[in-house]
Amino acid sequence: MTKKAKVEQGEISIHTENIFPIIKKWLYSEHEIFLRELVSNAVDAIHKLQHVNLVEGLQLSDEYAVDIEVDKDAGTLTVRDNGIGMTADEVRKYINQIAFSSAEEFVSRFKDLEDKKQIIGHFGLGFYSAFMVADKVEIRSLSYAEGAEGVHWSCDGSTSYELRSFPKAERGTDIILHLSDDTKEFLEPARLREVLKRYCNFLPLPIRLAGETINDCEPLWSRTPSEVSDEQYLEFYRKLYPLAEDPLFWIHLNIDFPFNLKGIVYFPRLTNEFDVTASHIKLFCNQVFVSDDCRELIPEFLTPLQGCLDAPDLPLNVSRSYLQNEPQVRKIQEVLAGRVAGKIVELAKDLESFGPIWEDIHTFVKFGMMKDEKFYKKLADKVVFRTTGEEKYTTLDAYLERAKEKHAGKVFYTSDEAAQAPYLKLFADQGFEVLKLEAMIDSHFIQFLEMKNSEVKFERIDADIADGLLDTEAGSEIASGKDQKTLSEALQEFFGKVLDIKGLKVRVEALRDAAVPGVVLLNEQTRRFKEMTRAMGDAEPDLFAEHTLLVNAASPVAKNIRALQEAGDQETAELLARQVYDLACLSQRSFDKDRMEAFLERSGRILQLAGEKG
Repeated sequence: MTKKAKVEQGEISIHTENIFPIIKKWLYSEHEIFLRELVSNAVDAIHKLQHVNLVEGLQLSDEYAVDIEVDKDAGTLTVRDNGIGMTADEVRKYINQIAFSSAEEFVSRFKDLEDKKQIIGHFGLGFYSAFMVADKVEIRSLSYAEGAEGVHWSCDGSTSYELRSFPKAERGTDIILHLSDDTKEFLEPARLREVLKRYCNFLPLPIRLAGETINDCEPLWSRTPSEVSDEQYLEFYRKLYPLAEDPLFWIHLNIDFPFNLKGIVYFPRLTNEFDVTASHIKLFCNQVFVSDDCRELIPEFLTPLQGCLDAPDLPLNVSRSYLQNEPQVRKIQEVLAGRVAGKIVELAKDLESFGPIWEDIHTFVKFGMMKDEKFYKKLADKVVFRTTGEEKYTTLDAYLERAKEKHAGKVFYTSDEAAQAPYLKLFADQGFEVLKLEAMIDSHFIQFLEMKNSEVKFERIDADIADGLLDTEAGSEIASGKDQKTLSEALQEFFGKVLDIKGLKVRVEALRDAAVPGVVLLNEQTRRFKEMTRAMGDAEPDLFAEHTLLVNAASPVAKNIRALQEAGDQETAELLARQVYDLACLSQRSFDKDRMEAFLERSGRILQLAGEKG
């Protein structure tokens, strides 16, 4: 006669009878997370057995795997492992007492074993996540220990449980979930595959669904960088982001001190659809997926980074508040910033190939340099600028070296090539190199650079006329005419009187380029201050409240205006003076309706006069 198994009934040792409602509604934000917890527990159970096998010389040679099985008729989902298993006493300890982790005792037993970080606990609150989706949960387990007896544990979601012996033939643990009516979706293979691919795709042991292995047991980041080819890095990126273009560059992390961190991060090619404010890094813990929103781990200026980070020291159910307050997070940020800076230094050795990459990353690099002093120091001499010079790209040091004879310590730049085309022509005709700083961040960045190096001053090409653009060989002017004034004196007085604009100063100089009748100059510091007030949310500043019209004394137009004035044709002289001013303003600002109508009408009148004289 078969001996009837003794059934032990009892109450789970918990501090509140409401533990299961808390688990269902609060412990995890997404119900599907239960599968991640149970599978990762199963993997841990196998890892424990592998360690025991190594230390105690058990000579086990099983094919280790975690199997997921579905019985739609019974409404059950089973997670099965062939790991270390449990005795009845271990079930009482690790399940009934809700020990958060059995790893402490395990580590103590094998304290001389290396890589203890892999032992993250066999059972704990992760197991109880099963009650988020199940009305009843069963455990069938057989310990690896010689002579061990199988054990069966069951609980219906209350604090009561049953524990009895069970004739289990194979070592390991089966977790059987009797799914609730509202969670029957997890009986569908397609839904299970989706969840397993999301959370368990890179676990280091085979995860099988209906006998088919669905995960990559050796993700690329677990290998050493020297073993991985460029094509393999690109293949891995395409697997993670199938619709994206190939990345600009990547960094393989393999850090074991002062903390554990592995991973591969990529800097993507940025498109209009790319959200630079969102998190694009997938966070793992021992190859178990944790989150794809871990922006706290990434320096703010590196949010475009994509890829995977595996941080074994972080908990599986990591929270935003945890990341915000965990000192290790700051260290991870520093490592990422340092590795990105190192990669940029490496890429910048070949300026020609690095230039196009710089176009995508420069905003974030500049932001990082302004935010992070260490980041700045590593890249201070690697910042690249587009230039009008023979080389398409240049560093600031190289630019200053080339310019030291013409304008030592002064950096000329354009913020809008189209609008500032007349000024660019003036500089180009005289062989002056101009940097192209057209990004929104550049106005802040150049002030930052000036603060870091007081001997360097940036000046937009419409701020003043460089000495090299003036015709110093024009000779001294001779007073003439009825008013006995020089050309410069007469033009300055005439333009000032005709235009009569508050805040306008008229300056007359002979430029080397006679084709330009006049340009408007905006003081660099005044303009910067007004642009800063606009950025701070103040009313739109009037950049023309103070400005200078530089009339080119070498221009035939200027000389013609003086001749018309001398001849008594005041009307035509005034017509030309206003046209010179408006033409100079057009490159700086848009005209309102009335001013545009006046400009067009005047242009037509000038064409008519030219035709009549012709």
